[in-house]
Amino acid sequence: MTDPGRLNRRLVLEAPVEAADGAGGVTRSHAAVAALWAQVTPVAARGAIEASALGATVTHRIRIRRRSDLTLRHRLRDGVRVFRIVAMHESAGRFLDIDAEERTD
Repeated sequence: MTDPGRLNRRLVLEAPVEAADGAGGVTRSHAAVAALWAQVTPVAARGAIEASALGATVTHRIRIRRRSDLTLRHRLRDGVRVFRIVAMHESAGRFLDIDAEERTD
């Protein structure tokens, strides 16, 4: 069982927003939905080259209080850091564990 005091990071939950681009396509952005407390634990990192830029993908386990409105299309933000949600599962009934990836360049 997790001590709620370990939820010591304030993250912003963002939802995807799509708007017509005027050329028959869409532009995708994200809008803030809620601020929530979380525990963020780094799990692993791997280096990679994407679009000719060196960087790394860091995997995190993020624990939040359980929510029913969260999907894999949402993301979490901590200032300039963006966490892409990869998977989710309930933990101890009251919490939600999120597997997330952060790209660092």
